Amino acid sequence: MTPGTDADFICIAAAIAEHTGAPFSLGSASPINGGSIHRAWRVEDGRHRYFVKTSGLAGAPMFAAEAQGLSVLAATGVLRTPTFVTAGATASLAFLVMEYLDLAALDQAGGAQLGAAMAQLHRVSGSSFGWADDNFIGATPQRNEPHPSWPHFFGERRLRPQLQLALQNGMEKSLVTKGHAIIERIGGLFIDYLPTPSLLHGDFWSGNAAQTADGDPVIFDPACYYGDRETDLAMAELFGGFPNSVYAAYRAAWPLDSGYETRKPLYNLYHILNHFNLFGGAYLGQAQRMIERLLAQLRR
Repeated sequence: MTPGTDADFICIAAAIAEHTGAPFSLGSASPINGGSIHRAWRVEDGRHRYFVKTSGLAGAPMFAAEAQGLSVLAATGVLRTPTFVTAGATASLAFLVMEYLDLAALDQAGGAQLGAAMAQLHRVSGSSFGWADDNFIGATPQRNEPHPSWPHFFGERRLRPQLQLALQNGMEKSLVTKGHAIIERIGGLFIDYLPTPSLLHGDFWSGNAAQTADGDPVIFDPACYYGDRETDLAMAELFGGFPNSVYAAYRAAWPLDSGYETRKPLYNLYHILNHFNLFGGAYLGQAQRMIERLLAQLRR
């Protein structure tokens, strides 16, 4: 595609020039595959390249939240993220511009670096669980009003909104009621475990991490908040795709609590419910099995 005559891309090029302070006259924009919610492009002028995400105008708040998360992660100095350039909207679409990086899948060495760095990232702590602003998990709004109690936060800010959406999206009321019963009993999983508010990536699966040609790990597409560090690890294991070295290096740097395996289904229920709400009934059976298992465990 040559977008020089496209009004939207002319606006994006002007925003890049304004925010970088360097001339940028767009020569080409090549689509990049991989995203399920937004479109992605590599844009260049022969001298500079940028990674651009676009969506309908309704996507502007998602891009603003993503930019905030990237900036917070970058400020820790722990892990590399694509540098945020600018975000905004044209008359017909929202856009997010970042540094363009040539990335490859993580190998064992890159995975080990990532695991150790994630343990270091999780040692960045907040005063309570949550985040200053609401953001998104995929395209679903994610409530982040801070709370001092992690079981309360996870039940009320994570599970309950997803269950309410699930009911609207066709999940049987009896199953949703069982999900609510988990929230009422959630404290039973935290009798001997008091997590601290760790800075989380929040959407930590293998599609949101890679490595540069030099082997340095890179993370992107965050849904940041302060929460139990176990949630990042649980999601990584849920969807797979990471080298085993990620988990080994993490545990070597900061061993997990012995009750992690018991809490992991609770944390992953959030993401399975979100996938049901985003992508439909293919995730219903998995959600049902997780709810039944957790409720049986909490009734003991």
